[in-house]
Amino acid sequence: MNELNTFIQQETEYGDEHVIKLEWREHIRLRPGMYIGKLGDGTAADDGIYVLLKEVMDNSIDEYMMGYGKSISVTIADGTVTVRDYGRGVPLKSVVDVSSQMNTGAKYDNKAFKKSVGLNGVGIKAVNALSSYFKIASFRENEGKEVEYDRAIITRESDIFPSTEKNGTLVSFMPDNTIFINYAYQDEFVTALLKNYVFLNSGLTINYNGAVFHSKNGLADLLNEYMTTEPLYPVIHLKGEDIEVVITHSNQYGEEFYSFVNGQYTTQGGTHLSAFRETVGRVIKEYYNRSFDYSDIRSGIVAAISIKVEEPVFESQTKTKLGSKDMGPSGPTITKFISDFVKKELDNYLHINTETSDILLKKILESEKERKAIAGVSKLARERAKKANLHNRKLRDCRIHLNDIKTDGKDETCIFITEGDSASGSITKSRDPNFQAVFSLRGKPLNCFGLTKKIVYENEEFNLLQAALNIEDGLDGLRYNKVIIATDADVDGMHIRLLLLTFFLQFFPDLIKRNHVYILQTPLFRVRNKQKTIYCYSEEERINAIKELGKNPEITRFKGLGEISPDEFKHFIGKDIRLDPVSIKKEDLIKEMLEFYMGKNTMDRQNFIIRNLVVEEDIVNE
Repeated sequence: MNELNTFIQQETEYGDEHVIKLEWREHIRLRPGMYIGKLGDGTAADDGIYVLLKEVMDNSIDEYMMGYGKSISVTIADGTVTVRDYGRGVPLKSVVDVSSQMNTGAKYDNKAFKKSVGLNGVGIKAVNALSSYFKIASFRENEGKEVEYDRAIITRESDIFPSTEKNGTLVSFMPDNTIFINYAYQDEFVTALLKNYVFLNSGLTINYNGAVFHSKNGLADLLNEYMTTEPLYPVIHLKGEDIEVVITHSNQYGEEFYSFVNGQYTTQGGTHLSAFRETVGRVIKEYYNRSFDYSDIRSGIVAAISIKVEEPVFESQTKTKLGSKDMGPSGPTITKFISDFVKKELDNYLHINTETSDILLKKILESEKERKAIAGVSKLARERAKKANLHNRKLRDCRIHLNDIKTDGKDETCIFITEGDSASGSITKSRDPNFQAVFSLRGKPLNCFGLTKKIVYENEEFNLLQAALNIEDGLDGLRYNKVIIATDADVDGMHIRLLLLTFFLQFFPDLIKRNHVYILQTPLFRVRNKQKTIYCYSEEERINAIKELGKNPEITRFKGLGEISPDEFKHFIGKDIRLDPVSIKKEDLIKEMLEFYMGKNTMDRQNFIIRNLVVEEDIVNE
């Protein structure tokens, strides 16, 4: 025992020699998540390479908000990003300081940047530290200065030189591929980011690789861009000093809110969004003088709010959730500011636009009628879900969940939805029980297209799945960051996948719109010889593997997930997991899309299937 105590003492020894002091650039590179959130490779909208772009763009947007420069040029080519604005330009003697000295910037003095996003002097330095190449050039009053870096270490610094360039700042950087492994910028995510900037800054023009983005109608344009269902009434657009809101309703389930602070997209909401949601419900309730349930008022709502706050406080460096309570050091609380504005302007609008208020009343009454119709069955369904003993029968849960408070890694939480005992068994034995849960379906789910939400509670599979995800009352209680559909790569597996997507699109569209739903890619082939094994996810990969391994390798065709052993499955759901995100765009009108694919079997759909039919044997023979 004495020997054990001595060993423990040695292992936990803590003295001055154990205290390590890191330079700022070393700390950023060692703990990048503290500064930019997750890393990723560009396959998700919140991956780090897009945060780097946003940090640079925020500085240019701040210039525009201060009244300098009406356009910004952005180019991305071969992994290198260049942003050129036409603002005032960084003061030339401070170019090195603002790009490589922590806690250095002009935004501490709110007279220069009254309502800015970046107030802590970190953003652009993090980009510098996490880039293998970083260049900043500033042009002011016919003079310029350039500095180039390699991972925040200066490689070239020019003297101040004469210049005919227009005033402004140019930043060019290449993310370090030793940190962002195999990264690539995806146009759809860059475009969405840049469009948000113009929606929030009417009159700004952004040129991106030849495309031009511009908005005249602000948040109204944003709502029209992202809505995937037709609005029931014209968008209500209200603007005031430091606040802009838009509101409409559609025939969809759930709530769809977008929130922004000083041009920053707060994807996780915060104090402003909470105040907005509560105030809209209360004002509408008071306008009709009816004791409506707030869930009926907000059912099908699509809305956005943008406010400008002095010295905003966010809950993390990535600025996705607002923590501020006040509009500024001497201003009103955010709740009172939003409440006063919405109460006055929305109430006036509904009194003046009676056609809109009549349509809204009809929508609320329909939602109330449906909610009351399923009230009894939903109570019984909840009781059935408890009796079903989810943890043993359908759900192999994980230990950490998305709604756990202050838990590291909770964004890694996911649930695999699979079919059959063999497939769910393989995944269960291979998973990380801390973050990965498994839900096992029994056979094919029901085609729920055209049915009301009552079916969610009446159908055992849907009821238990909804309970496992904890989304009955909205996404606030969602237990997993990623909902991963894991089915066989055959006709039956594709059909199950389609039926699950129909369920989510029909009743929980915001689950997809908030980028929580993914499709698991699993290998189609295993090609190996005595020295090496290669897993192939496509026919092209299979052909390349055969070429690489040479003469007569062993080739196995996986026909189902259950055929893949747990030891092999660890490779496919670990750090090298391949996921296809499920997303919907403006042109993907949900009702029309589901009607075509999941409605009555029409000749149009039969012809579509025939035109797109691919026979597996033909692919293999090629």
